[in-house]
Amino acid sequence: MPPKICLYGTGVVSVLLLIVSIALVLFHVFPNFLHSTMKKEIVLKNGTDVFEAWVNPSPPVYMQFYFFNVSNPSEVLKGENPSVTEVGPYTYREIRPMEQVTFLDNGNEISAVNPKTYIFEPNMSRGLEDDLIRTVNIPAVTVMEKFKDHSTISKLISAYMTSKNEGLFVTRKVGDLLWGYTDDVLNFLHTFSPEVDPNFGLFYKMNGTDDGEYIFFTGKQNYTDFTRVAKWRNESNLEWWSTDQCNMINGTNAASFHPIISKDEMLYMFSSDLCRSIYALFEKELYVMDIPAYRFTIPREVFANITENPANAGFCVPAGNCLGSGLLNVSVCKQGAPIIMSSPHFYQADKKYVDDIFGMNPVKEDHETVIDVNPLTGFLLRAAKRIQVNVFVRKYSAFSQTGNVNDLVFPVMYLNESIIIDEGSARTVREVVTKGAIVINIPFFIMGLAILIGVIFIILVCKQRGPESTPAEQEPLLKS
Repeated sequence: MPPKICLYGTGVVSVLLLIVSIALVLFHVFPNFLHSTMKKEIVLKNGTDVFEAWVNPSPPVYMQFYFFNVSNPSEVLKGENPSVTEVGPYTYREIRPMEQVTFLDNGNEISAVNPKTYIFEPNMSRGLEDDLIRTVNIPAVTVMEKFKDHSTISKLISAYMTSKNEGLFVTRKVGDLLWGYTDDVLNFLHTFSPEVDPNFGLFYKMNGTDDGEYIFFTGKQNYTDFTRVAKWRNESNLEWWSTDQCNMINGTNAASFHPIISKDEMLYMFSSDLCRSIYALFEKELYVMDIPAYRFTIPREVFANITENPANAGFCVPAGNCLGSGLLNVSVCKQGAPIIMSSPHFYQADKKYVDDIFGMNPVKEDHETVIDVNPLTGFLLRAAKRIQVNVFVRKYSAFSQTGNVNDLVFPVMYLNESIIIDEGSARTVREVVTKGAIVINIPFFIMGLAILIGVIFIILVCKQRGPESTPAEQEPLLKS
């Protein structure tokens, strides 16, 4: 082949490669290929790693409980502001396999129950389950709220409480407050109304049990539905984003995926604690165990009052009785108990609630709910659900036990339910991310090759032209 054909063929190849690489970049050919491949793999079906990880999640999940110990109960009954001290954490390991797993006939759904067992971890705790905590007497406050307008019944209950030395505050062991104890007031009501459960605990009947049957989408029909909850307890239209976040928010499962996450995406979750769907928004990029991640956080609007967020009008109970920003009244779904949810230490709440309680110190890094997700795989790398349980306390004229207490949103405890990817899963995700980065960067490799060939072409062209003649060499030619 003549040298000039080879030479200019090199130039043509360089230009063509450059054009192809630019086209590949502009039309996102390799990212689209990678994403479509991942979409096909992210489906719940027997025999796959994804299914096994979903049934038996390997990343450990921990639940930490922090209690607020009341140090001045007598002063509070006189109308002074409460002073509390945070104690804990009391840490439990959560065991949460999927059980009774059944693929439905339509092939697009799968049913399962998700029992949760809590095992105390003393080495990860600051205290023991036998530690005594002085806090608001939630059963008593609930009963007083329920019967405040029934003079005869309220007098009877008040007299019984006095005989049992039951008041606005109670001192109980951590284990009792969490998992249950027989309460005197509830037991008294139980003798007249057998339907009243004499036992109370913040997590009563929630250890070693499941919360009903879930029906999940497998993702076979539509990858965006992968592990999304179709029904819970035969109720549909639940606005759950994926099982990753259900784990973080509602304790379902931790080892799922939601392929391809973008910064402008809202992550929708359902929280039985808050009786509602909530969402998280992108905050920043970061790394978790050397894996790139997008951090999503719960925005202030989720807990805002109706002035800032009219969608929260349903939490004004009764209608028109609205709390300030940062609080949600969930008494309707807590059997009438005056329970109010917030972020720990009233983070993002109106300053009034922080100032009402000595000992509140809201800190963004410690008290916000966060979700860290790998954008390529949608794998949940780290999450922390942080919610505080408060009780609305006020003076009831029918109950001397309330003294002259001020109207207060009284903090009882807050929880931090957290998960971080284990090393084995992290290694797998890092491999996927690395391979994905190679695939996505193929057009740039081609572009680099095109530039290299172009440089070689230019060098060869310059060499073929040869060096210009010197003046001495040109002189004989001029004389002739």
